Amino acid sequence: MKKKILVTCAFPYANGPIHIGHILEHIQADIWVRYKKMRGYEVWFICADDAHGTPIMLQSKKLKKDPEKFIISIYKEHVKDFLNFNISYDNYYSTHSPENNFFLKKIYNCLKDKGLIKTKVISQFFDRKENMFLPDRFVRGLCPVCFSEEQYGDHCEKCGRTYSSTELVSPKSVLSGIQPVLRDSLHFFFDLPHFSPMLKSWISSGVLENSIVNKVMEWFIHGLKEWDISRDGPYFGFNIPGFSDKYFYVWLDAPVGYISTFKNLCDKKDSLVFDEFWNADSKHELYHFIGKDIVYFHSLFWPAILEGSGFRKPTKIFVHGHVTINGSKISKSKGLMISADNWFKNLDSDSLRYYYFTKISSKVQDIEVNSDIFIQQFNTNVVNKIVNLASRISRFISFYFNCYLSKNLDNQILYDSFVNSTKKIEFFLEKCEFSSANLLIMKFANIANSYIDEKKPWVMAKNINDRDNLHNVCTTGINFFRILIIWLKSVMPDLAKKVEFFLNSKLTWNSIYIPLLDHKISIFKPLYKKIKRSQLDFLNIR
Repeated sequence: MKKKILVTCAFPYANGPIHIGHILEHIQADIWVRYKKMRGYEVWFICADDAHGTPIMLQSKKLKKDPEKFIISIYKEHVKDFLNFNISYDNYYSTHSPENNFFLKKIYNCLKDKGLIKTKVISQFFDRKENMFLPDRFVRGLCPVCFSEEQYGDHCEKCGRTYSSTELVSPKSVLSGIQPVLRDSLHFFFDLPHFSPMLKSWISSGVLENSIVNKVMEWFIHGLKEWDISRDGPYFGFNIPGFSDKYFYVWLDAPVGYISTFKNLCDKKDSLVFDEFWNADSKHELYHFIGKDIVYFHSLFWPAILEGSGFRKPTKIFVHGHVTINGSKISKSKGLMISADNWFKNLDSDSLRYYYFTKISSKVQDIEVNSDIFIQQFNTNVVNKIVNLASRISRFISFYFNCYLSKNLDNQILYDSFVNSTKKIEFFLEKCEFSSANLLIMKFANIANSYIDEKKPWVMAKNINDRDNLHNVCTTGINFFRILIIWLKSVMPDLAKKVEFFLNSKLTWNSIYIPLLDHKISIFKPLYKKIKRSQLDFLNIR
């Protein structure tokens, strides 16, 4: 009996469109989920809009929209973008939900009853012009550690350190541009230091890659700090019980959404039992896919909250780097972005899914969107090496053999080498070492094309006495093509659908071990055209 698996992505913020930096994470997770499902696992894949916070409140005010109507409109855009990119969510929800309100307050009350919530008066930045307290993200200045300019008030994107906004050097309000003043306010703090021993042990248990573990361990050097889980009104979010002007900080609100979104799915599926997945002693598995900029929250705050409130902790956290353009991180707030919708209108989803597949590894490196490399990777690998393999031999099958494959392979030993390499492909896909999987897949694409080049079916076809050999050779080539596409099915689902129609056969992982023989296929129709440079003009990059 295989374990059941729950997979989540970090929730996209509901203040604007999905861009190709966001979509990286969802593509990575979707490839992994599709692969696991092909292997026969029961996998549930969820996500939601992160729908609370000051930015949403201010954006809706700017657009003269009610915040709830604003987040609904953003939600619809996000759902459409994920569908366009074949992200196969079983449930896509919102943190602005009755379930999230319920679990948020349940967790808060549990932590409070255990003495893990403390209150204290703090000095907080206040914008006199806007007449409001400023959340961390609405204060910018010099990082107090590395002194990088224009850093947010909660963490530095350059050195990765977290800090209080009041520690910024030369702070200024993002809203008005003026220097904020300090004012006292009552805030609520979670006792994160209490969990230091547990966290050190858990972090080193294999839940994170070693490179990430080393980074996280650095945060223990100076000691963990109590975590402010409250924000002052005006604020769009859920109230802290008993206080009309105090709200839960979005970074407590959002990860609780993993729990509430799954509960919402359980309410729709009779076969799903919520406690089986989220009880502290759950035997099932939980995987988070996140970006490197939110490792702190997911490796320290989130597991401590779960431990303190009696829920299970993640099995594994997969961490990826940023997507960059000309070396700069894609960012909505900085105006550097290419929307997922714009990409889809000019190209398609499989092309970007494959490009990211060639780049993703456990090394947490940033991925540069380079149009030259993109065109070269896709046209050379997908079109020339894989799709063209089927194109160049299928015509012999249809013309001479009425679309029927032979009863025999020409080279069983070579076919077995493809089959036997599946274990290595499985290892890479399991570990999200996608770039390594791609290199191995392309190695066998080259082997398949070399085989056809050596056999020369176009020469064999001229000799009527060589027809049986021609039949076997082309059948062998089609089976090589079939294995390559099965390996890539989770990466390029649209291409896989076309190939299933062409082969008149379902592409399953186990079918790798049984060649397709004595079987009628369809007339070959073009599966993919080469991408032209003009199709990437919308990127405005080189």
